[in-house]
Amino acid sequence: MKGQNVGYIRVSSVSQNTERQLADVALDRVFTEKVSGKDTNRPELANCLNHVRDGDVLHVHSIDRMARNLKDLQNIIEQLTGKGVSVKFYKEHLTFEASAASPMQTLMLQMLGAFAEFERTLIKERQREGIEAAKAQGRKLGAPAKMTADQAAEIKARIEAGEEKSAVAKAYGISRPTLYKLLAA
Repeated sequence: MKGQNVGYIRVSSVSQNTERQLADVALDRVFTEKVSGKDTNRPELANCLNHVRDGDVLHVHSIDRMARNLKDLQNIIEQLTGKGVSVKFYKEHLTFEASAASPMQTLMLQMLGAFAEFERTLIKERQREGIEAAKAQGRKLGAPAKMTADQAAEIKARIEAGEEKSAVAKAYGISRPTLYKLLAA
C-alpha cells in the first residue's frame, strides 16, 4: 500500500507568505504554521509528526523550515525514518529513508543543519546588537503605551467606582488583558 504525501510548511512570522513552499508538489495533507523554528515546540509540527505513518513521504521545502538546530533536526529525522517515513528536502535535493541510510546524506544533513543553526545564532546576535545600539541612542524599545498616565488613572477610578471591567475596556478600545495590566501597574 502506498503511503500519503504529506507537506510541512513553515515561515517565521504571520506576515510572511507560505505559497512558494511546495507549490508544485501534489500533497494529500499539508501542515502549515507561521512560527519561529528556534525549537520544536510547534503545534503543527507535532500534529505532522503524529500524523505520518510507515510508507508516507514528508515533503519539506528546505532543512531550515524543519529545524534551526542541528540536534533537533537529527532527532526529527531519526524519529521519522524510525517510523518508516521518508523525508524529502527540495532545496537541498536530499531524501532520507529508513531502509537506505547513506553516510554521505547523513554528512550533508549534519553540515546543512549546522549552517542553519549558525544562521540562527547570527540572527540572534545581530538582533541583540541592534537592541543595544538603540538603547545607547536613547531610543525607547517595545510597543508604544496604549494609554496615557491620565487615561490609566481614569480607568482605575472607574473600576474602583464599580464599573464592569469589560465595559471600561470596550470604552477605551483595549482588551481585557491590557486592562488587567494597567490595573496591576
